[in-house]
Amino acid sequence: MRLFLDANVLFTVAHNPNGKAALTIELGKRGHWALATSLYASEEARRNLVQKFPRSLDDLNALLRDIPLVELRPGLPFPAALAEKDRPIFQAAVACQATHLLTGDLRDFDPFMNRPEETSGILVQSVAEFLGSVLE
Repeated sequence: MRLFLDANVLFTVAHNPNGKAALTIELGKRGHWALATSLYASEEARRNLVQKFPRSLDDLNALLRDIPLVELRPGLPFPAALAEKDRPIFQAAVACQATHLLTGDLRDFDPFMNRPEETSGILVQSVAEFLGSVLE
């Protein structure tokens, strides 16, 4: 299993190290699944932290030392109805052959949540949904 982490998951872990997103990353570090993100996602998380929780930037930097960054490959598929700003996130998930794309962006990703037949076989889920499915 390979999890691609969207920017809002990184953001959440950086400023809330005791939540479900942090648990997901900790279990990944222990070998339960592989983790990945992209420079695009990490920069978005960084911008949002600067605005809202600047003291958490060091936590984000420490977090990113342990998560491989996937290179952006624009020619890869994405759902046609996906917002343009989220296409690089989805394409990076495809590039690293992620089984899951974990996101808290329900506004833009909701139409694709738990619908791998529409997302190149990738299961798009919230962190809570993912943990609920694997910890049952």
